[in-house]
Amino acid sequence: MDLISRISENFSESAHLKLQSMDALAAPIASGVQLMVRCLQQDGKILACGNGGSAADAQHFSAELLNRFEVERPGLAAMSLTTDTSTLTSIANDYDYRQVFSKQVRALGHAGDVLLAISTSGNSPNVVAAIEAAHECGLQVVALTGRNGGKMGEMLKEEDVHICVPATSTARIQEVHLLTLHCLCDGIDCLLLGIE
Repeated sequence: MDLISRISENFSESAHLKLQSMDALAAPIASGVQLMVRCLQQDGKILACGNGGSAADAQHFSAELLNRFEVERPGLAAMSLTTDTSTLTSIANDYDYRQVFSKQVRALGHAGDVLLAISTSGNSPNVVAAIEAAHECGLQVVALTGRNGGKMGEMLKEEDVHICVPATSTARIQEVHLLTLHCLCDGIDCLLLGIE
């Protein structure tokens, strides 16, 4: 096995997919930015969830908003639903793992808030349940998926935003998800701070 060639191929595939996705994703990302900015300007908050690498993405995104992205600004109201192990394990133990995010959405979410729901397949049962809870509680949803959007893509409402990476490889989808999250953070800062 030629590791150098394999690594080079991974770089090439990732770069190609990002460029290929640019035209398809720019408009929904911009819509996601606008939805999140409206939420924040009306004293709402952004809740984020996902599993595995998507859990890490949810934490990354909320940290960039709560702390800072690339410029100094006051912290923005965002939280990841993936970080409290006592809450996650108690819900999974007392009920089931499908409810680990939906119970938090029902307890913490209010009408006008936004749920950032992340799943590379679009089929994660606990993220699907979180979207159901968000709709019940009057939250709008920004769904970050891949492949064909899965169940999440089918259940979104007209006022929600679907950012679906046109790829099948989980690793490649996650790489575009990270770029998308940075675009969301940058767009939020630009609109809130008037950055040109």
